[in-house]
Amino acid sequence: MQLVIGNHNYSSWSLRAWLLLRQFGLDFETVRIALFTPGAAEQIKRYNPAGKVPVLLDNGLIIWDSLSICEYISEQHLDGKGWPADPALRAHARSSCAEMHTGFMALRHAMPMNCRRTVENVVISAEVQQDIDRILQLWSGALNLSASEQFLYGEFSIADAFYAPVVYRLTGYGVSLPEQLQAYCDRVLALPACQEWLKLAQQESEVIEEEEV
Repeated sequence: MQLVIGNHNYSSWSLRAWLLLRQFGLDFETVRIALFTPGAAEQIKRYNPAGKVPVLLDNGLIIWDSLSICEYISEQHLDGKGWPADPALRAHARSSCAEMHTGFMALRHAMPMNCRRTVENVVISAEVQQDIDRILQLWSGALNLSASEQFLYGEFSIADAFYAPVVYRLTGYGVSLPEQLQAYCDRVLALPACQEWLKLAQQESEVIEEEEV
């Protein structure tokens, strides 16, 4: 398999698919395209006419969009283990991912993912706070529903991969969290795969100003 991604430092959508593959120990090659650099758009369109990353190439198939990629990985390479086995947890996890996939625009624009940056005394607007409150509500609901002290739905799942960029955001922007949810963020950040992603982000030199990627 090949996974086409953008910058490790900025591309939250790339992180989601990459983290699922890496966390489950699947064999794949990363093709990195530095976003917003000369020729980048044309390079991406060679893999995906929509001009977006990530893109998964597997056995002659082209799968684009992070949620589609994660679903495909779970079905074709994980025997469905990308989602919780319990139907109630699986339904909740899928709903949480769908909400992340389409929502939280205020948070995305005000707090773009930047793994290298730490912001102090950030001013949080009412709209962003509303997004944060909803995310914390989702996390608390998942942890309580699954009675988990590890990941959102017990074992690591697509849901954790989908919310990993939010973990980087809340941590980097110094958002204060309840003890249970801060502990969850710490567990995600401590994953070897997340540490690897952070190291790769720190090695990059490109700077993207105020772009949501």
